[in-house]
Amino acid sequence: MNVTLYGIPNCDQVKKARTWLSEHQVTVDFHDFKKAGVTPALISPWLKQLDWQILLNRRGTTWRKLPEAEQQAVIDADSAVQCMVNSPSVIKRPVLVIQTDMQVEIMVGFSEAEYRRWFTTQA
Repeated sequence: MNVTLYGIPNCDQVKKARTWLSEHQVTVDFHDFKKAGVTPALISPWLKQLDWQILLNRRGTTWRKLPEAEQQAVIDADSAVQCMVNSPSVIKRPVLVIQTDMQVEIMVGFSEAEYRRWFTTQA
C-alpha cells in the first residue's frame, strides 16, 4: 500500500492528519503543494473519483481573496483545475491518496472516523 498526503504543512487539518497517521504507524509520503507544486496531471486523476466542487475550497481565505472575475470563471472541472494550479491553497486539504493493488482511494479533508475505518479494515 502506498499512501500520499497532499497539502500545506501549516494547515491545521493537514497537521491533524499527519499526527493521526504517525500515531497509527501509517507510512506516508507528504506532498507539499507550496514546495512540490500542483499540476493538471496531479489533479486530473483525482477528478475521476471526486467532483471538482469537493476538491475546490470555496469557503477558505484564499478563495475569498481571489478577484471576483477569477471566482466567476470557475464553472467546470477544467476551469477548477486551472484555478487550483494557479492558487494551490484553494484545494481543500488534506488530500489523502491510498493506492493498493486493487484500488485507489481518495479522501478530502481530515476525518478521524474515515481514517480509522479505512486503515483498520485494510490492515
